[in-house]
Amino acid sequence: MRITDSLSDLRQIRKSMEGTFGLVPTMGALHAGHVSLVKRARNECSHVGVSIFVNPAQFGPTEDFARYPRSLDADLKLLEKSGVDVVWTPTAKSVYPAGYQTWITVGEVSEPLEGKCRPGHFRGVTTVVAKLFNCFRPDKAYFGQKDAQQVAVLKRMVLDLDYPVELVVCPTVREPDGLALSSRNAYLSPSERKAAVVLYKALSAAKEKYDDGERDAEVLRAAMRSVIGSEPLADLSYVSAADPITLRELDSIKNGILLSLAVRIGKTRLIDNILL
Repeated sequence: MRITDSLSDLRQIRKSMEGTFGLVPTMGALHAGHVSLVKRARNECSHVGVSIFVNPAQFGPTEDFARYPRSLDADLKLLEKSGVDVVWTPTAKSVYPAGYQTWITVGEVSEPLEGKCRPGHFRGVTTVVAKLFNCFRPDKAYFGQKDAQQVAVLKRMVLDLDYPVELVVCPTVREPDGLALSSRNAYLSPSERKAAVVLYKALSAAKEKYDDGERDAEVLRAAMRSVIGSEPLADLSYVSAADPITLRELDSIKNGILLSLAVRIGKTRLIDNILL
């Protein structure tokens, strides 16, 4: 496994690789969810690259950029064990050098939900991913379903800007009790960790109604709100029952639905979703 923080070195390494190339963009603090993306890429591509970059552009001024978990040595050991070929670990100054002023903004699909709660977040995501695509030139890029809106936004960007990249969306990896794996889970105290399973319980309650034939989207949203409201440590940011592609909120369900929510447990903000 080759490791570099230099873009010129990365390009030379990439140029030497023949066959298909899969990219797994990450912000580090890797867990089994990231490993599942790497394994999928390893199975489908001749070579696999991973970026580790805590992207300041996708954090708001009151968010957790400074304390976001960083564990580079452990991450690199995990990636080498997983069969990664190249890891790029750029600095913020190299990604956004002095005078940087070019940004990519996706419109309607980035505006609700996380876009509304975290202004500027998706501008940071799309810009850095576009740069990663330019630097790695992947054939496929692998993302987790847990970040469902991010996936929808990036699909729109790839389509609109004619990127020759296939986005591969992989299932959310969960703890045995249903909590979606996230680097931010490390922030949770034992009591908060126990409470955090309420996100999955809320989604499961709505799914149960859907499986029983309920097609009124507001009934599903109400079911999620009710479960979240039963947990004293949970502070609800939003619940959503939306079209999986446009993320417009639905009244009635005809062709599938994305159930999603954001909840603050103590000081830690968590998101989760299921696609029906």
